[in-house]
Amino acid sequence: MKKRIVIALGGNALGNNLEEQYLAVRNTAGPIVDLIEAGHQVVIAHGNGPQVGMIQNAMTALHKQNPEKYGECPLAVCGAMSQGYIGYDLQNALREVLLERGIQKPVTTLITQVEVDLADPAFQNPTKPIGSFMTKEEAEILQARGENVVEDAGRGYRRVVASPRPIGIVELESVKTLMDAGQIVITCGGGGIPVAKQENGKLMGVPAVIDKDFAAELLAELVDADMLIILTAVEKVAIRFRQPDEQWLSEMTIGEAEKHIAAGEFAPGSMLPKVQAAVRFAGSGKGRTALITLLEKAAEGISGQTGTRVVGE
Repeated sequence: MKKRIVIALGGNALGNNLEEQYLAVRNTAGPIVDLIEAGHQVVIAHGNGPQVGMIQNAMTALHKQNPEKYGECPLAVCGAMSQGYIGYDLQNALREVLLERGIQKPVTTLITQVEVDLADPAFQNPTKPIGSFMTKEEAEILQARGENVVEDAGRGYRRVVASPRPIGIVELESVKTLMDAGQIVITCGGGGIPVAKQENGKLMGVPAVIDKDFAAELLAELVDADMLIILTAVEKVAIRFRQPDEQWLSEMTIGEAEKHIAAGEFAPGSMLPKVQAAVRFAGSGKGRTALITLLEKAAEGISGQTGTRVVGE
């Protein structure tokens, strides 16, 4: 049965720098085109952790070199830059594989803004480190300007920003229009460019990082996907991970997953948001299923042969 699928690509599918990314996306494109060739409609979201950090560091260095000529670059702008250059490599890799297989399908990267709520509690407790390490003196300058800076394990000081939950996708109608036209859409890169609505209705970029799994989940809901596939570095989700009684899971109901979450089975910042996003999607509508697995196992996971499926009760 053909499905509408949202795929959330993790950092392991994109590499950590320009050269690694160029090579990684070519390995990434094959399994995605496998799904397209099987008749599924695919929408792609992705992370941008290493990439946006690299851009932020470069822009900060440029500002330090000549502060009068080059102003500081907002994090939201760095996020937009990362969407463009990741999308450039990824869409070209997909096009190459599609052409090799004789499939005529256009691929489009959409610079995507994702709305957050400034009342989200995450803004009261920023925890997401970004940018390069700083000296104590540099950190104090930022703190005096109201920035949140923390000492990082004796390695120096780093700026931290909030990681709020996404509440809307600004370019959603554009995504749907492209999908209806038969295009493969790359969207919500890095969780989306975080924006908030002002009183006048205009959008304002905010210094935050949205978890790409939560953004992909919201995207999957809003485009009425049948399946959300969250790709990661393991074939299945485990409880008691790396312990003698480690157990790999082929399926979890929403209730089972919530019990494991409550028991602290999944690491924050790693598997936890993936399982939380999977639970939310599986509970968002009848017949919706989430799958967590390796990129190269996605096709097998759809057919139920591997991966961890999260399903409704």
